[in-house]
Amino acid sequence: MSLRPPRSISGQSSALTPLEYELASARADALGRQGRKAEAALARLAAWSPGDGMVDRQTLLEEASQAVWALLIQREICGLHNGKDVIKRYEIPGEVLARLGAVRR
Repeated sequence: MSLRPPRSISGQSSALTPLEYELASARADALGRQGRKAEAALARLAAWSPGDGMVDRQTLLEEASQAVWALLIQREICGLHNGKDVIKRYEIPGEVLARLGAVRR
């Protein structure tokens, strides 16, 4: 049987350094902000009705797809590679998913 010295002595630590903590905090904050933006864009799209003369539905679709695309990219940056849970949680419509990554010129 072999024994390992405690982590505090061996120099291995599971705690984050102050820099790692700040970086993780910044990534989590950015992910939360982007999630709220996507949620708001999807809510505006869902609330749209044909009688709304102020905003075109195509514009709302583009805004929602851009916000969802940015959310998925931010999740990738944070190391969260599976987007299926986001699609399910936010109930992202297929017409938004079909426009992900498309750039209008």
